[in-house]
Amino acid sequence: MIGRRSFVALVSGAALAGCQSTMGGSGLSLSSPILNGLGGSGGGAMPLTDLEIGNGLKEALKIGTQRVVGQVGAKDGYNADPLIHIPLPDDLRKVHNTLNKIGLGSMTADLELKLNRAAERAAPEAKDVFWNAITEMTLSDVRGIWKGPDDSATQYFRGKMTVPLTDRFTPIILDAMSEVGAIRSYDRMMAKYKSVPFVPDVKADLTHYTVKKGLSGLFTYVAKEEAAIRKDPAKRTTQLLQRVFGGLTS
Repeated sequence: MIGRRSFVALVSGAALAGCQSTMGGSGLSLSSPILNGLGGSGGGAMPLTDLEIGNGLKEALKIGTQRVVGQVGAKDGYNADPLIHIPLPDDLRKVHNTLNKIGLGSMTADLELKLNRAAERAAPEAKDVFWNAITEMTLSDVRGIWKGPDDSATQYFRGKMTVPLTDRFTPIILDAMSEVGAIRSYDRMMAKYKSVPFVPDVKADLTHYTVKKGLSGLFTYVAKEEAAIRKDPAKRTTQLLQRVFGGLTS
């Protein structure tokens, strides 16, 4: 499972660390009351320094991003997880039903497995795109995320990352589908299907479909971990993260 301390750390630490440069000449400091209220340690602790915020961000990125993509990008990260498993596209259910009747249902099962394998191969590419989205956060983004519902950061990431992640994933998914044999499996499957008399024509954009489902699975775990870190201070397992994000506890 992804380290549950990481995603609010990702959101808040990044935004706070970037506030001075983002806000330009506003005179806002990372140790100012408004920012300390968002990301400070609470109580009578000394205000956070720029170095602490920066180190907290780096630690959160290392733990959070690597574990997110490590989980879904591992073998069976998609395939064996019922929450994010990628099924056959709806358009291919007719193909499955037809082939299953003639004892060839294993062909569609093989294709489904390979779609999940392709998503697992592409998942590590998310790390750099997460970094870019975090560094672009403004103080306004931070306020909205902090005061919003448990998936506020996830929704921010969806808005900032869906297009660049789709662009990044698409050629990788295509290459991975070829490498794991998904395209070959699809061609063989469709040849068998079309050899059956009077079957309807079926087409499916496997690349687009797998990219969309792969990203959906990624964001599913981002949302789960964001909600957890907001609610459970025990998940902040280092002294730095406790100090930087201790003010989250309600």
